[in-house]
Amino acid sequence: MFGRAIKLFTVFGFTVKLDPSWLIIMGLIVWSLAGVVFPSAYQGLHWGAYLAMGLVAALGLFASIVIHELSHSLVARRYGLPMKGITLFLLGGVAEMRDEPPSAKAEFMMAIAGPAASVVLGVVLIGAGVLGALAGWAGPVVGVVQWVGFINIILAVFNMIPGFPLDGGRVLRATLWHFKGDLQRATRTASNVGSGFGAVLIGLGVLSLLWGNPIGGLWWILIGLFVRSAAKSGYQQVLIRQALQGEPVRRFMNTEPVTVAPSVSLEDLVENYVYRYHYKMFPIVDGEHLAGCVNTQQIRKVPRDQWAHRTVGELASGCTDANTIAPDADAVQAFQRMNQHQVSRLMVVQDGELQGILALKDLLKFLSMKLELESDESVGFSADIEPQTSGGWRG
Repeated sequence: MFGRAIKLFTVFGFTVKLDPSWLIIMGLIVWSLAGVVFPSAYQGLHWGAYLAMGLVAALGLFASIVIHELSHSLVARRYGLPMKGITLFLLGGVAEMRDEPPSAKAEFMMAIAGPAASVVLGVVLIGAGVLGALAGWAGPVVGVVQWVGFINIILAVFNMIPGFPLDGGRVLRATLWHFKGDLQRATRTASNVGSGFGAVLIGLGVLSLLWGNPIGGLWWILIGLFVRSAAKSGYQQVLIRQALQGEPVRRFMNTEPVTVAPSVSLEDLVENYVYRYHYKMFPIVDGEHLAGCVNTQQIRKVPRDQWAHRTVGELASGCTDANTIAPDADAVQAFQRMNQHQVSRLMVVQDGELQGILALKDLLKFLSMKLELESDESVGFSADIEPQTSGGWRG
C-alpha cells in the first residue's frame, strides 16, 4: 500500500477505507472502459458519454468489492472474529481480521461468503440488464449494468481459485483442516498452492511482455508477486500464533530496561540515550511511577536549537493500550498489539509500575529457535509486521 488509508464511511459497524493506490486502478479502469471497451460496443456517442459510462462502471466495481468484503466481515462477526475494517487498495480490497478463524466451519463460511455475494450480485445485474433491454432502456445504461454484472462473476471465479490467500485457498484450507485436524499443515498446503498460482501468473506476465503486451504483462506479474508474498505471509501468521500461544509476556521481556527521568533534556536524551542504545522509544520513570514514554518521532518535531531547553517530561506520551501490555498477557496478544499499532516495543506494566520492555526482535528470536527445534519448517521472520487479512486480491 502506498500511504495512509482514507476513511470513507462506516457500514454495519465496519469502517471502509481507501488506500491512495486504489486511485491508480480506478483511473486505469475508467481509461480502458471509456477509451476502448464502450466505444467498441456503442459507436457514435460523444466522448463525454463514454467517460460517464466508464466512471459509473468503475463506481459499480467499487461498490461490488465493498459488498464482497462486507460479506466476509458479516460472517466473520457471526463467528466471533474481530474485524478491523475493509480497505480498498491497488489490487482490490481486503477485509482485515485480527485473529485466525476458531474452526474449519467458520473459515469455510467466511471464505465462501464473498464469492457467493459476488455471484448473486452478478446474476442480478446481468438479469436486470436483459430485462432493461427488453423494457427499452438506453443501450449505454444496459451496457454499464451488464459490465458490472459480468465483472462480479469474473471476480467470484478468480477468487475461488484454490490458492491461499484467495477465497478458494481458504476454502481448501478449511476443507483440509476439517478432515486432517491440523491447521498448520492445511495452511502450508494451501499456501504452496497459492505460491504456485502466483508463479503461473508471473509466467503469464512474462509471456505477455514477449508477445508485445507490456501493460497486461506487468499487471499479471504484479498480481503474481502479490499472491506469492501474501501466501507466504499467511503461513507465517499461523506459525507465529501456534509458537507464541500460551507463552506469557514476562518470559520475553527485558527486566532491566533503559529509562529516563522527566527532567532529562532532549539534547541529553539524544546524545546519551538514543545514540548510545539505539532505541526509538524510552520509558519515562519518575521515582517508581511510570509517567509515560518518549520516542524519536516526537523529538523530530522539536527544532534542534530547542533541544537543550526542552525536557523529556514536556513530550511524554501517556500509557495506553498502544504502548503497554501486562506481564501475564499472552505473547500472541502482544504480537497482535504491535501489529495493530505498528510498533516494535511495548512497555510491560503492572499496577502503574514498569516491569520491563518487550521487543519484537526478542519474540522473533524465540520463534526462530522454537521452529528450528520443534518443527520441520524453515521459515525466516523479519521485523515487518503485516496485518491479518481475509481473502487477498479482490478485483
